[in-house]
Amino acid sequence: MYRYDEFDATFVAERVAQFRGQVQRRLAGELTEDEFKPLRLMNGLYLQLHAYMLRVAVPYGTLSARQMRMLAHIARKYDKGYGHFTTRQNIQYNWPKLVDVPDILADLASVEMHAIQTSGNCIRNVTADHFAGAAADEIEDPRPLAEIIRQWSSLHPEFVFLPRKFKIAVGGSPRDRAALKFHDMAVEIVKNDAGETGYRVYVGGGMGRTPYVAYTVSDFVEKTHILEFLEAVMRVYNQSGRRDNKYKARIKILANALGEEEMKKQVAREFEEIKKTSTLRVPQEELDRIDAYFAPPEFETLTDEMPAGDADFTNWVKTNVHPHRAPGYAIATISLKPIGGVPGDATDAQIDALADLMDEFGQSEIRVSHEQNLVLPHAKKRDLPAIFAKLKELGLATPNAGLITDIIACPGLDYCDLANARSIPIAQDISRKFADLSRQHEIGELKIKISGCINACGHHHAGHIGILGVDKKGVEFYQLQLGGSGAEDASIGDIMGPGFGEHEIAGAVERVVNLYLEVRQDGERFLDTYRRVGMEPFKNVAYQEQMYAAHTG
Repeated sequence: MYRYDEFDATFVAERVAQFRGQVQRRLAGELTEDEFKPLRLMNGLYLQLHAYMLRVAVPYGTLSARQMRMLAHIARKYDKGYGHFTTRQNIQYNWPKLVDVPDILADLASVEMHAIQTSGNCIRNVTADHFAGAAADEIEDPRPLAEIIRQWSSLHPEFVFLPRKFKIAVGGSPRDRAALKFHDMAVEIVKNDAGETGYRVYVGGGMGRTPYVAYTVSDFVEKTHILEFLEAVMRVYNQSGRRDNKYKARIKILANALGEEEMKKQVAREFEEIKKTSTLRVPQEELDRIDAYFAPPEFETLTDEMPAGDADFTNWVKTNVHPHRAPGYAIATISLKPIGGVPGDATDAQIDALADLMDEFGQSEIRVSHEQNLVLPHAKKRDLPAIFAKLKELGLATPNAGLITDIIACPGLDYCDLANARSIPIAQDISRKFADLSRQHEIGELKIKISGCINACGHHHAGHIGILGVDKKGVEFYQLQLGGSGAEDASIGDIMGPGFGEHEIAGAVERVVNLYLEVRQDGERFLDTYRRVGMEPFKNVAYQEQMYAAHTG
């Protein structure tokens, strides 16, 4: 994984010292909250409903054991004993005291971490496929490019104050595990007809109040020209993106307003101008240098046989263990979705113990997934029974990756001052309703995603079943959406109709799922069945209880 160079270390240390002075001035009353707000946001510090929240960057979701131990230390010393892993592959602390934040940032800097560009109108933390460098279907590890983008975008003088925040993702496989088409800009590693490796670039995706699926702005960009092309896209956005209305300031609005052909034309014009200077061209030796930081471990020659185990281990392997490109190895997903738990939360003790597990089994890194789970990318198959036993002791062996209880949920109204409704209790209710593992296996792949407001931090637009919390005269209601996908077949879910009460929504979801089991064909996923039969039959069963109550009342 990437190591800070001298510039990185100096820059982060100077930023910590600078922010320490700003915090002291705020605590002394020399800065008002309005004056302090842009300063704290530049350092990932938000003011939420009950306390400050610190969002820590985890570039392309990759962490070492040393960094994991520091995250556990921060949760234990400065917070309430846990951290929350997010859909941006970051970690958030929900209860830090303002006076402690400079010390937290200094502790992070000691393990080459920071909270810069995790908020504000800038290029945010670059995300990537959480199976990067390990997936059997991968063309190329996307993290070296993600690191190049991180270096290019960090405090880029032209893009520090964009019309709105800007999110970039990178994927290296035909199968999209990074929700590429729901990003402001995304890069997919591809091969052209000549067998050369390059990049397909998407622009204009996003969720929120006006969701869009990104379109392709270039089918193939050569490796040495990728930064020039990305800069061309950013210039078009920075020059033409709206600044008069924050709800219309994202690049998805501009991309939709211009249309695909005009957007391509403007980007191509900027691209040609930028190429003339050659200042952003990435030389092969630099690509090779960055690639070397992400070299995989030296894989041993191992038998590719999956070891036997008890029924619990077999169930875990069935859902949480994935094919690896090296024989005898596997990718293991560590679910942060225990039945009835808070999606994405991990305690300081769990994080510390995972660092110990990494050391014990030779795991040099662990990944944060955009689905709010953790991943061991290079686990030896022969070690899986022992790894599973350790995870079981920690309460981290829930065998539900990709199943109906593997729910994405934002913090919602329990923490966020933007939220209209709570997300966490709804996720917990649904999780308990489908707790039976044999039932989960019968249902198969079904992705539920929950957001507490239209900002869509829970990615509800991309859920096979999406749930949006809304406020109706001070009462929380939940709107159902069906048919969304964040994968390579990206789609935006269809809104079913009026919202359900907080005690009705889990039942409505169950009726929708039961109908799916009745009408599916040939082992279809829920998403396939919905696309075949449409909304109407699901809508009819979802509202059955309301219609019955109205009829009998």
